[in-house]
Amino acid sequence: RNKSLMQFKRLSTLTHIKCLVSLRSAPPTSTFFSVKCTPDIQYSISPPPKVTPDFSPIPLNGSSVLLINMTHASQFENESKLSVWYYGKNKEVLGKAVMHLTAVEISLDVDADRDGIVEKNNPNKSSWKWGPNGHGAILLVNCDSERTYVKRLDSEQDCITSVSDLKDMAPMVLRTRGPAKLPDGYKLTMHISQGDAENVRVFRSLSAVSILQKSDSNFFGKDYPLVLSSQILSQELPYTGGVAEMKFYVEGLRFADKDFDGLISIHLSLLEPICEGIPERPIFTDKVVFRVAPWIMTPNTLKPLEVFVCSTSDNSKFLKGMRNLVAKSGYKLKICSENMNRGDRWIQDELEFGYIDSPHHRFPVVLDSPRDGSLMDFPFNELLGPDFGYVTRVAHHKDVSSLDSFGNLEVSPPVTVNGKYYPLGRIIIGVAFPTATKGRNMTKVVQDFLWAQKVQEPIALFSDWLEVGHVDEFMTFVPAPDRKGFRLLLASPDAAYKLFRGLQADGHGQAQLFDGLRDEEPVTLDEILGDNGFQAQNNYVQSCIDWNRDVLKRELGLDDEDIIDLPILFKLVNNKDEYRALAFYPDMVNMIVLGKNLGIPKPFGPKVNGCCALEAEMCSLMEGLGLRCTFIDDFASYHKLLGEVHCGSNVLREPFDFRWWNLEL
Repeated sequence: RNKSLMQFKRLSTLTHIKCLVSLRSAPPTSTFFSVKCTPDIQYSISPPPKVTPDFSPIPLNGSSVLLINMTHASQFENESKLSVWYYGKNKEVLGKAVMHLTAVEISLDVDADRDGIVEKNNPNKSSWKWGPNGHGAILLVNCDSERTYVKRLDSEQDCITSVSDLKDMAPMVLRTRGPAKLPDGYKLTMHISQGDAENVRVFRSLSAVSILQKSDSNFFGKDYPLVLSSQILSQELPYTGGVAEMKFYVEGLRFADKDFDGLISIHLSLLEPICEGIPERPIFTDKVVFRVAPWIMTPNTLKPLEVFVCSTSDNSKFLKGMRNLVAKSGYKLKICSENMNRGDRWIQDELEFGYIDSPHHRFPVVLDSPRDGSLMDFPFNELLGPDFGYVTRVAHHKDVSSLDSFGNLEVSPPVTVNGKYYPLGRIIIGVAFPTATKGRNMTKVVQDFLWAQKVQEPIALFSDWLEVGHVDEFMTFVPAPDRKGFRLLLASPDAAYKLFRGLQADGHGQAQLFDGLRDEEPVTLDEILGDNGFQAQNNYVQSCIDWNRDVLKRELGLDDEDIIDLPILFKLVNNKDEYRALAFYPDMVNMIVLGKNLGIPKPFGPKVNGCCALEAEMCSLMEGLGLRCTFIDDFASYHKLLGEVHCGSNVLREPFDFRWWNLEL
């Protein structure tokens, strides 16, 4: 036996059930070899040898590799043995190499099949695939707050403070089976990359009690030490021997964004010692992959849970109308008092409600706009709490415009476009016209965030033609019992002129708009229809809306029958030598949708036979869909301040039944 063979004789090798052994260390004159092993070892040879009689030596190929497969984990160290015998040309024995083997089962496990259970060693756990037949674990951003005073996001805490905090995290289990201890110098380590470390943290459970059996009275944060974070990229884990499970809780820290695709990998490695002064080397690594759950907006067609409005010194009529509407609809109403809103009534512009979802948990999350008016503290101080999350995007003050208010952020109901299904709808934002050399746009950090969520692919409309610049000034969605399950409502000067000309032809040319309104000069239909300059302004507005109409038809897969034109007129105002549009009378498209009940700005249109012709037309258009119209007086307290009912309200809605990970992307 030469020296190279003697190196094999007492070799102790640790494996995760399988290992490869090269036969290139055979004596130089070796021509044949044979293999003997204990019953718990199976082996194969690559490349496969030619068939030889039983127990006959096998011809040795210079590139021969022995694949060893252990049938079960070892109960003690060096339990199994395999020997390789080498023979010369005449089949004389030249030497023997002996391997003493210790098999250890190691599996880092997650809920890769998305059923809420951490299964053992799912073959797809190390990758992520969309769709109903997809795979890969899901991680929530821990963006709520278990603290209800001096609040901080749970993701900013360096420890776990309660049982409910654990439920926001994804479970992960390390399963091992093997001897009572690892051979000297071997160790288990869990590790993440520097890039992923900014997006995730991992806590280990030292408690033997299930979180389902825990309450905050018997919860101790020290039972859940931090294992991995931006400061801890790798940590050794104890090996307890026998059949064991070690539980971990994985916490998302960031939503997907332009610089983060939402995918996170966590690794578990078995390290083998080489010799003193030389780092250990990994001989086995297991890997799991998570995708951070996206933030999802909710459209008007989903069931309301709670309605939010602000109380100000001058909006008592508006509040009375909203109270009656919400009570009639059977939903909760939350009134933000003046000490909270500090005179800022535009609660739609300050925030947008959405949610995050996983197989193990879901909760609402408010997106706080970079608008930062006097309501800027409301989302964090009043909404953030246990199982109610918060996210924002901070922009440079010089980049923020009116288009960053969230009246300029909407979402469609589910649609199918050219055969592609969008079960969570599509986000809609307003920007400057594509060919404009200057103009206002939604700030890039918000647009990047919305695009990165992937599941509600955004559509950009042209809204900079409006003085305020919000898409909710010319469009909204309402539920419908037929066709696609909804209708798109569009403001339409053409529809208003058609209605008014018909009234004029019937002899109602002297009927007045704004009749009875304090501090507002009434105007007759004859005066409106005789003003050619005013009509030219509305022809321009109609062209802007028609451009958006074509985009919406194309991007949402709509037909003309899916769209209802509402009679609304606009006027152009000169602001710093730029002409932009405002609603001439209360903008009825800027409504709140509560199931089958619509809260619509009272338009104060021309009265015919004692009834407002605009209200009558609106009721006629909506009641055919089974919707009920309630007209709310917002003229003095909202319309005159360049907003309407939708701008002054917000709605928390139920999430979709559809689970986002089943999307085909």
